[in-house]
Amino acid sequence: MMTRFAAVAAVLFAAVATPVLAQRAYSAQEERNNAIVLDFYEQGLNRKDFEAASKYLGTYIQHNPNAEDGPEGFRKFIEFLKAKFPQSHSRITQVHVDGDFVVLRVHAIREPGTRGNAIVDIFRLKDGKIEEHWDSVQPIPEQSANPNGMF
Repeated sequence: MMTRFAAVAAVLFAAVATPVLAQRAYSAQEERNNAIVLDFYEQGLNRKDFEAASKYLGTYIQHNPNAEDGPEGFRKFIEFLKAKFPQSHSRITQVHVDGDFVVLRVHAIREPGTRGNAIVDIFRLKDGKIEEHWDSVQPIPEQSANPNGMF
């Protein structure tokens, strides 16, 4: 027979553990948005192939103040990477999808041998096209005040 303490402990454990154990399944549209953004990122940022990546671009409203709006702005960014950082590579470490939004956690290294940047990229899609982009970029420091790492 279970003691009252054991019963309460079991209920509390279930209440706390359930959100961690249960993960929401993505809808078909969310799966599609995820695939679009991942291929866009691979084609554009890693392969630096604007033509292959551009098929995913809609209006492409850019919220990074250092980048131009629209597909032409993205093309210019890809040309900049090709010219200045031909060996740059971005590794996606986490992906989160919520409806029309896809959020990436990225470790971007522009030059081999450097620590690079930790980036959060947020994309909003509409009808299978990337309509908006936000990002937040943080240089990876040489030393950290904690042992947790950035990824």
